[in-house]
Amino acid sequence: MSAISTIIFVHGAWANASGWNKVLPLLEDTGLELVAVSTTLASLAADAAIVRRAIAIAKGPALLVGHSYGGAVITEAGLDPKVAGLVYVAAFAPDAGETVLGLGAEGPPNDLPNVLVPDDEGFLKLSRRGVDEVFAQDLPLAERNAIFQTQGPTAAAALSTPITVPAWKEKPSWFLRATLDNTIHPELQAMMAKRMEAITVDTDSSHLPMLSQPHKVSDLILLAMG
Repeated sequence: MSAISTIIFVHGAWANASGWNKVLPLLEDTGLELVAVSTTLASLAADAAIVRRAIAIAKGPALLVGHSYGGAVITEAGLDPKVAGLVYVAAFAPDAGETVLGLGAEGPPNDLPNVLVPDDEGFLKLSRRGVDEVFAQDLPLAERNAIFQTQGPTAAAALSTPITVPAWKEKPSWFLRATLDNTIHPELQAMMAKRMEAITVDTDSSHLPMLSQPHKVSDLILLAMG
């Protein structure tokens, strides 16, 4: 794997780039360029384009880190020659033709479909119970309040757009599996990690290990850097 110069972080659905704020300080001593992009959550194509622009201006080889839906984004955008590897944090890693919603529906059942609140324009938000019980059950109340109040509406269309050519078939991959995840079932995470032949580490976390266990995330990133 080429020496890494830049780490690019991609947040998931109902989130924003601030979700990496506990991980970024843990990696400052690496001396690498750290970039947490903000995506639209409206279109997989638009979000992959944002990541490709970040790759284009990166200082040398880049490691992509994606959480949740962000895993689909790095899967779509990660074929760029400057991408040296992919790190999935409790993330979706679809194969060609697969979608985030399709994978979720085919995996073991969970409560996520019951806590999504749709609007008239095809966007989804999490209910209060969704944040407290499905998304972030191991975080303190103040953090759960912030997640609920600042969540980004996410287009169902973005979650139902199929992957074209998955980057993980060409790039080395790492996976942090959240064993207490109520949003992406841990068994589904294990299946995706296994078929990618990703180096996999488990952590007893909700769907948001970068907030509840940021050191586990930074440790995996350091492992991926070699």
